[in-house]
Amino acid sequence: MATEPTDSNDSTAPAESTLQNVSFPSAGTTAYGYLAVPSAGHGPGVIVIQEWWGLTAHIKDIADRLARAGFVALAPDLYGGRVAHDSGEALHMMRELPTDRGVELLSGAVDYLLARPETDGETIGTVGFCMGGGFVLSLAAKDQRVSAAVPFYGVNRDGVPDFSNLKAEILGHYGEEDDTVPPSSLKELRTAIESQSGIVPVIQLYPGAGHAFFNDGRPEAYHAEAAALAWERTIAFLRERLGASG
Repeated sequence: MATEPTDSNDSTAPAESTLQNVSFPSAGTTAYGYLAVPSAGHGPGVIVIQEWWGLTAHIKDIADRLARAGFVALAPDLYGGRVAHDSGEALHMMRELPTDRGVELLSGAVDYLLARPETDGETIGTVGFCMGGGFVLSLAAKDQRVSAAVPFYGVNRDGVPDFSNLKAEILGHYGEEDDTVPPSSLKELRTAIESQSGIVPVIQLYPGAGHAFFNDGRPEAYHAEAAALAWERTIAFLRERLGASG
């Protein structure tokens, strides 16, 4: 089973996110996020779920990259504008967001994204990282409007979700050198998904890569080769599942 991240390196993110450009009702409150639309003006929808740091420039960049690939990408701000300075603050903020509450907020983001005129189709994809990777799986397990789920080194804080209602295909990316989500923990995840839903997940392991290997804003963790391959696979998977010309 995955454990909570223990990285002690400080984040360079600011105290408050200035990246929000949309607001929408969600789970009985007003939620905020960053929306990126492809140059064609429309495309399939993808929810981008933040790491434990918050809605950072890295998450915005991922949404922008998805838009350039032909998707309407929404990164909900699960912390309401706050961004962690360091790993201690990030851990505290993550623990303040129960999994069930996070899934409620994300389901509201799915409502909003599917209702936007730019969004094609009746289902969406999800891509998430660390804490967000765990939320990718928890949301897909609860919300059948998710048809493509891509967790990057997802941390399942409350254990493996109940996948009995899962409809999404899953492509997971994990580093072979990840001490937070060790490869040995993935057998339980794979078994739960297959036995409960009948869906066979695709789990990709990346040699030499550790936790947060996709985050190019953290040079101590970033693994360029693994990140490039994982992104190529992610775009191909989303296009196959959702359709997008790019």
